[in-house]
Parts: sequence; structure tokens; C-alpha cells
Amino acid sequence: MNWFLKALRQYADFSGRARRKEYWMFTLFAMLSYLVALGLDTSMDLGIGGLPYGPFYLITALALLIPGLAVSVRRMHDLGKSGWMLLIALIPLVGSIWLLVLLASNGQPHDNNYGSDPKLLQ
Repeated sequence: MNWFLKALRQYADFSGRARRKEYWMFTLFAMLSYLVALGLDTSMDLGIGGLPYGPFYLITALALLIPGLAVSVRRMHDLGKSGWMLLIALIPLVGSIWLLVLLASNGQPHDNNYGSDPKLLQ
């Protein structure tokens, strides 16, 4: 939970580096938040246009959009890559697989253009 809160505190901080643990814990708690919001919308029958998504889900998705992008960009920085590398996911099939491999890879153990190794700071 601390990693999720850390990412939320760095709401729009696109500089620096994020460890694998920070990225994946944020992703886990974001998914859990989406499921809770979807459950609330479904249980209260608040779906929009016959879809199960309603206001709770939309608010959650909007609230976590910028922090999710920021932690993803910082994760790319930990690998020594530009945040623009996230756009690789736009390549059908291969891009998503490549991005998943990158996100699961170990970061650079030394200082790079984006800062010092976050494992040493914690």
C-alpha cells in the first residue's frame, strides 16, 4: 500500500526513476480500485448505456490516469529509456509483449540520465 501512496504523492512527477516494485504495486492496487468501483456501479445498477461501467468507475479511472502514466514513465527511466517508449504498445501484439517484458525487467543498477538507482535510495 505504501508504494501505491508513494505513486499518488508523486501525482504528476514524470522525472526520476521508479523501481519495479513501485510500478507493480501501484498497478495491483489500481486494479483492485477499479474492481471495487466496478462492483459498486454494478451493485447499484449505475451502468451507463447498458454497460456495467458507471460514475464510480469513471471517477476512479480519471483519478488514476495521470499517476499511472507518471509511474510508467518513471519505470521506463529506471531502464534508461525515454517515457515515449510507452508508445511501443501501439504496435499490434508485439508492442504490448515487448512493453510487458520491459516493465518486468530489472532497472539499471547505476546512475543514468534520469537519476540515481532508486534501490540505493530506499
